[in-house]
Amino acid sequence: MADAVVIPGRTFGSGAPLLMYAGDVAESRGATVHRHEWSQQPPRPDEPEIEGWVRGEIAPLIDTVGGGPLLIAKSLGTNAAAVAAERSLPAVWLTPVLTLPWVVDGLARATAPFLLVGGTADKLWNGDAARRLSPHVLEVPGADHGMYVPGPLTESIAVLSRVVVAVGDFLDEIGWPS
Repeated sequence: MADAVVIPGRTFGSGAPLLMYAGDVAESRGATVHRHEWSQQPPRPDEPEIEGWVRGEIAPLIDTVGGGPLLIAKSLGTNAAAVAAERSLPAVWLTPVLTLPWVVDGLARATAPFLLVGGTADKLWNGDAARRLSPHVLEVPGADHGMYVPGPLTESIAVLSRVVVAVGDFLDEIGWPS
């Protein structure tokens, strides 16, 4: 039996559309999905102590789940990159905070494959860094940190569809679950 741990961003929780559907991709492959919710208000997201705070929230959950779960995280949750690297866990990082050196360092130390998803209008995204860190990248032109693009809302819904396809393709490519 496979497991996936869904780690939210700062604002909308693990039921936000990007996280919900990415977790649904894992569930459709037979995984048990564990959706984390923050136990308290996190510290400032741009301060180094945020990484330790996220670790303190996520490591016990991973220990409880056991094995080598797939991590699926958005934004603030990508501060778990070092945990994934230390435990060789595959991951889907949605709108990772590629402006924080500790997140980039955690990603650079990873031995398990990971997918990076971001948009060119997101101030926290760095497409060049993403492509250096992983061969698995979905970069959406014009998408902001919520993966919304300008124009009718249906265009942003289409982006969500692209993310779901990219997650499925990534999991196929790495043979997850094995």
